Amino acid sequence: MKKEEFQISPMTKGYIQIYTGDGKGKTTAALGLAMRAAGAGLRVYIGQFVKDMEYSEIAVIRARFPEIRVELYGTEEGCIYGREADAEDREAARRGLEKAHAAMLSGAYDLVILDELTIPVAFGVLPEEEVLAFMREKPEKVELVITGRRATEKMTALADLVTEMKEIRHYYRQGVLSRLGIEC
Repeated sequence: MKKEEFQISPMTKGYIQIYTGDGKGKTTAALGLAMRAAGAGLRVYIGQFVKDMEYSEIAVIRARFPEIRVELYGTEEGCIYGREADAEDREAARRGLEKAHAAMLSGAYDLVILDELTIPVAFGVLPEEEVLAFMREKPEKVELVITGRRATEKMTALADLVTEMKEIRHYYRQGVLSRLGIEC
């Protein structure tokens, strides 16, 4: 089917999408959407929670997609899986949510992606009600995408689209670590 044969309409209303679950591909799906949006001339903002390291996909976005703005909200300690969150984690997440809020309300972006936002909520680093209030404040024309494991029932209830990535099998279970260019 040719592009001209599709019914395509301009983005006049933005929705809330959540990509969650224990399977691989949540961030990858969101970043693919970011590139699609940039290719269509939309302005894109990406905020990554709990990540302080610039993975390969962020390096290529910064180098080749100057129209996509990326900010990392993590700490030097990295992801809070497997360790107790501390005051630095809470402050980084709070500052990240404030930056994301400013970006979302600025009128400068059509698509706002908040990668791993569910994690600080699940671990009690960010109060769920603050994130729900953030979601309710989304401007009409902004598309908001939230990724991460353990999205809460209240978060998914506010979303217009929820996709759950389910792990069926993963080579990680056989001791394979993250591989450059595939997982990081």
